[in-house]
Amino acid sequence: MTPREAVLEQLNHRETRPVPYTLDADGEVAEALTAHYGGPQWRDRLTPYVVGVPSGVVTHVHEPIGDGLARDTYGVIWRLDRRPWHLVKAPLSAPSFEGYSFPTPEAFIHPEQKEQGREECAQGQDRFSIVHLGWGLFEASWGLRGFENALMDTVAEPDFYEELLDRLARNFLAFVDYVSDVPADAVMFGDDWGCQTGVIMGPERWRRFLKPRWAKIYEAVHAQGKYVITHCCGSIVDILPDLVEIGLDVLESVQPEARGMNPYELKKSWGDKLTFWGGLGSQSTIPFGTPASIAAEVQRLCAEMGTGGGYILAPAKSLQPGTPVENAVAVLEAFTGQK
Repeated sequence: MTPREAVLEQLNHRETRPVPYTLDADGEVAEALTAHYGGPQWRDRLTPYVVGVPSGVVTHVHEPIGDGLARDTYGVIWRLDRRPWHLVKAPLSAPSFEGYSFPTPEAFIHPEQKEQGREECAQGQDRFSIVHLGWGLFEASWGLRGFENALMDTVAEPDFYEELLDRLARNFLAFVDYVSDVPADAVMFGDDWGCQTGVIMGPERWRRFLKPRWAKIYEAVHAQGKYVITHCCGSIVDILPDLVEIGLDVLESVQPEARGMNPYELKKSWGDKLTFWGGLGSQSTIPFGTPASIAAEVQRLCAEMGTGGGYILAPAKSLQPGTPVENAVAVLEAFTGQK
């Protein structure tokens, strides 16, 4: 069975052994692993079950403008020399579109990148391929307005906020159409709707503002015969029924420390309808566990989440700076050493 076939089996809720996985490490953790193993050969042990195409595609371009600042494709200015990034200036300082033009799909993915994506899909047919379409509707909206302003808009300027989301949704539908000739298996979006305790704007406002627009975007992806994957951190257990209703195929991150996001409980409730990708705690098990407890949790995830399919093993986040090297090694060994 090829890596792609294993992922497809999981998405069709059929069990595979080993369980397919993804594992990324941020810079300093990758350097620590290279030092530990005496070279970069540890990367060769990782099976490329899932790949993004075209490789290195950036759908949310940041143009450096000096002093640690950069301007993204929407015109938002960020400070990138801090972790996390800090929003410095939002283009829509008032609830008005006067003087602002939305970027075209070509501003996010250039024609030569599309051609590269087509070539990579043809050459890598044994891997499950994904086109990433960058930040989602909510994140783009608060980038354009500022985080507090966007949330205020949902209450004080709902008509403006709906128009903002409509314009963004039209852009996203154009993005999906623009990559329709890239023969990837899935289209992946990222939109962090959740915080540690629940949906940031609340479930009811999410259902009003975001659900119908994402439904149209998901439908457009399915019309191309591709799977829909969405990355979302935090607690979104309150809207999982809605996501199933509008056609989400794969939920990526599955942050177990957030309210209601225990992966084993999610599996019991939604495992026959959703594929979960992630679930190994990046705020708990990975940084604060022991190598033995990490190995045990990975074994449990594979055994319980992998039963009946519908699971891709991964940390909730890439291995983060500050991860003890022995714990990063334990994750790598457990992922690649599945029985």
